[in-house]
Amino acid sequence: MRKLLNKELGRKSISDYRNSAKSPFVVVLDNVRSHNNVGSVFRTADAFLTGKLYLCGITPRPPHRDIQKTALGATESVEWEWFESTSDAIRMLKDEGFYIIGVEQVEGAVELQDLTIEQDQKYALVFGHEVRGVSQESLELCDKCIVIPQFGTKHSFNIAVTAGIVLWEVNKKGVASNAPLG
Repeated sequence: MRKLLNKELGRKSISDYRNSAKSPFVVVLDNVRSHNNVGSVFRTADAFLTGKLYLCGITPRPPHRDIQKTALGATESVEWEWFESTSDAIRMLKDEGFYIIGVEQVEGAVELQDLTIEQDQKYALVFGHEVRGVSQESLELCDKCIVIPQFGTKHSFNIAVTAGIVLWEVNKKGVASNAPLG
């Protein structure tokens, strides 16, 4: 095996990325406090052609060196917007026809692998604070909540890891249902 060179990877330019069809998913960060986590979510969002990031409340926003360190330039490709209130962002997305999915351990949550993605539906995925998770106020605005099954002594993933797992799975399901991707 030979490791591929960067020029062989078929990476999009920033301009090509911005002009590419995006996935039907956007990400809402509900008071995520870590600059590094935010940067990692930007980078993951870029990889999956995520429609947009909504940074809410205390969630740090670019430009910041700690975000840039983990985003590796994804703050230039992924569109984002800041809202003082997560609930305001969610209400706006609902008005725009998005189905809101909270990623949180709650009663009645659907396990990620059992989530159904409908063709021609737009989705907003809400990820929460590193310690407190998605706020109760935000949860009350969600149409559904999903949970990632876990089997060890810890019952949570880092927000950046969670975003990677969820975006992989929903995009995989989206492709299977012919949802538009790049």
